[in-house]
Amino acid sequence: MPAKVRYGVIGCGMMGQEHLRNIALLPDTEVTVIFEPDAGMAEAAARFAPLARFANSVSELLEVDELDCILIASPNHCHVPQMEEIRRKRPLPLLVEKPLFTDPKDVAELEAFKASYPAPVWVAMEYRYMPPIAALIEQAETATGGIKMLTIREHRFPFLDKVGAWNRFNRYSGGTFVEKCCHFFDLMRLIMQCEPVRVMASAGQDANHKDEVYNGEQPDILDNGYVIVDFENGARAMLELCMFAEGSRYQEEVSAVGPEGKIEAFVPGPGRFWPEHLGEPPVPLLVVSPRHPKGPRQIDIPVDPMILDAGDHNGSTFYQHEGFVAVVRGEKQAPEVTLEDGWRAVEMGLAAQQSARTGQAVTLRSQALSSVAC
Repeated sequence: MPAKVRYGVIGCGMMGQEHLRNIALLPDTEVTVIFEPDAGMAEAAARFAPLARFANSVSELLEVDELDCILIASPNHCHVPQMEEIRRKRPLPLLVEKPLFTDPKDVAELEAFKASYPAPVWVAMEYRYMPPIAALIEQAETATGGIKMLTIREHRFPFLDKVGAWNRFNRYSGGTFVEKCCHFFDLMRLIMQCEPVRVMASAGQDANHKDEVYNGEQPDILDNGYVIVDFENGARAMLELCMFAEGSRYQEEVSAVGPEGKIEAFVPGPGRFWPEHLGEPPVPLLVVSPRHPKGPRQIDIPVDPMILDAGDHNGSTFYQHEGFVAVVRGEKQAPEVTLEDGWRAVEMGLAAQQSARTGQAVTLRSQALSSVAC
């Protein structure tokens, strides 16, 4: 068990810097080496990890002796080739940001990776660890008597500016239902404790990025949509996404309903976006509403201000790293978010992209996607 867990970090853009801030809060951890090819992002990263050295490539990073684990927080389309380079050269415990992959063509390479990677791999799904959502997950079965309907609503701000505008294009991001919404598809599987069998979606690009041009190309990403997912046990889930609704009080609302009641989680967006003239940002909530006897019960779920200030995900990045470090130390046997979890979330996102594009439902069979008529 290492006395100090030493990270190598690949990619220090907006999300990578959030990881750096949260790693700095953990005892007996440090970032020893960073690969970040953008000079501006590297300069910002150095402020959060002042003792880290900078490498000029993934290969150079992997040559640093003082490494116990690796974090990949690079643009989405870089994940699979970087994972493969790590597998070939130095397969350390790995935390890889979502989405795990972006294109069905990546599946064969991922199959080979999964079959031969000897160290733990944890896929970063921060939304699992948002305190109000974690409370909902823990209490959902008891509160509902068995979930029959699950609704996830995210009403939020548009995609933020990223280096090279990679998040404006489907070919780099995987599409909005992969890039943004694999979080929610992961939550659906986790909360339902069941596998999806069919995905139906309707979506569009109606308000955002329509007047932007990058190297002669206009963005092609979705900014709103609905997705309905049928599960093996007959339950169903719905995602409602709107990326031009940053005026909302809560950014995420999750509702699970069953024959005995309803449970809801309400999560505010990043505190840095809350207008000062409105006073303090809203506190995350859990609401439990039994059918008999009627009487909704509201529970505030505040987050430690220091942890809250370290990122835009309601403290979840910190709790995720706590779990990952425990795996690296051997205190926890296996990652809580597996390669299979990350894989299935992307599969659902790709199915939603396909359904929105074609107007047909998509049936999920193992790792294959095949269309069926609505």
